[in-house]
Amino acid sequence: MRKITAFNLEEGDRLTSKYEVLARLGGGWEGEVYKVKERYTGIERTAKLFFPHRNQKNKTAFFYARKLHKLRDCGILIHYHTGETMYFDGIPVTVLVSEYVEGTLLSDFINQFPGKKLSVYQGFHLLYALVRGIEQIHLLYEYHGDMHTDNVIVNRFGLTFDLKLLDVFHRGDSKKSNREKDLCDTIRIFYDALGGARTYSRQPPQVKEICCGLKQSLILSKFRNMSYLRERLEKMDLMV
Repeated sequence: MRKITAFNLEEGDRLTSKYEVLARLGGGWEGEVYKVKERYTGIERTAKLFFPHRNQKNKTAFFYARKLHKLRDCGILIHYHTGETMYFDGIPVTVLVSEYVEGTLLSDFINQFPGKKLSVYQGFHLLYALVRGIEQIHLLYEYHGDMHTDNVIVNRFGLTFDLKLLDVFHRGDSKKSNREKDLCDTIRIFYDALGGARTYSRQPPQVKEICCGLKQSLILSKFRNMSYLRERLEKMDLMV
């Protein structure tokens, strides 16, 4: 079987007989994600197409769907709807359809600000929203597994951030190491949102207390889990 490494669907393409492609939202190791609409109702959805060689015997798609269903009450995650099969150049491809959430990718959102970075105050509110959302997942002994700025959607921004995560990743059974990776990746998003390496030396002590120079061993010795990090943020003086 020919290995598919990209679908490159365009606006107007059919995705099974039920859906029409509106736009490509992103892609990764497992496949690609598209914004689609139901042809019958016009309702917009998100469709994840799995590369067949990354989805042997449908195991990857199965665990992805089961994981989203298990975490359906976690407000930061999109809601899974159904599974479909489409054919791409005659090859069967599994498609998982979920709710579509309006908003802006965090990477694009950050680039709208002067210097392409958030203020320290905004950065801490972003971090707190992420931590609260991921903590719900971890309390169910699960993990996200693929935290980065292109997987986070900013739905609303005001006094607080309203965020959704575009994707989840399955690395087998949930382990402490997977949840620790989520924690470190979340802090990395905070670090990058404030300008990353180009601004880090000028950041206030409160930022450096959280980022720990991105040294994983220091982060994990200070914050045993996401709940510890949330509690520290709730006690932090943000008058910076």
